[in-house]
Amino acid sequence: MILVEVCAGSVQSAVEAQQGGAFRIELCDNLAQGGTTPSPSQITKSKQLSDIQTNTLIRPREGDFLYSDLEFETMKQDIHYCGQAKCNGVVFGILNPDGSIDKIRNQELVKIAHQYKMEVTFHRAFDRSSNLYKALEDIIEIGCNRILTSGGKKTALAGKEIIKQLIEKAADRIIIMPGGGITEDNVRDLVNSTGLKEFHGSFRSPVRSKMTYMAPAFCEEEEFVILQTDKEKVSKAIKNANNI
Repeated sequence: MILVEVCAGSVQSAVEAQQGGAFRIELCDNLAQGGTTPSPSQITKSKQLSDIQTNTLIRPREGDFLYSDLEFETMKQDIHYCGQAKCNGVVFGILNPDGSIDKIRNQELVKIAHQYKMEVTFHRAFDRSSNLYKALEDIIEIGCNRILTSGGKKTALAGKEIIKQLIEKAADRIIIMPGGGITEDNVRDLVNSTGLKEFHGSFRSPVRSKMTYMAPAFCEEEEFVILQTDKEKVSKAIKNANNI
């Protein structure tokens, strides 16, 4: 069975992901900026309303993956909170200025996660690393369970040949989970091209606001439409991935 992890940008998206049959959610905030750490209330409420695995993104800000000492301390505290909240895992990634994996800091975060028996996914900071194959070995060495990757390209479809190579090189030492531009309609192509066992996507649809009044000075369309995980898209993605 090929599993899907849904990138859920809200509590409602987490609920939709479960209803659609997702195996796991990656809970985050601010998806338009690539995702940041969700609030404690989002984490708590998502855990209350869903019984599938919940992995939480640990990313203190948008932008690159080179963090200050203050940002690093924040990440550590957030992982402690996730452990105390009984999350199943955390998702993070830190690079050195030269694009290599910051093994010292990442390993410190892994150790905190493991104190709470949480698994660790190294996110798409991996795709920004200077050498994907060296990064693969470094991430295995520091004890991560999974790598989220688009094969160093903008989308997983564009990076499918590299993803296939990464899966082969990983040789069951770590899970390679493709993500980036995956939809319910293109996932079968990716399965056939790479041999993936897990994949990651947000599977969202626009949801219109129920506001009947729109202030004339603030009537931009985007203020009244949000993107939210769609359980039907999740279900279709699972069926297509597994060729059901």
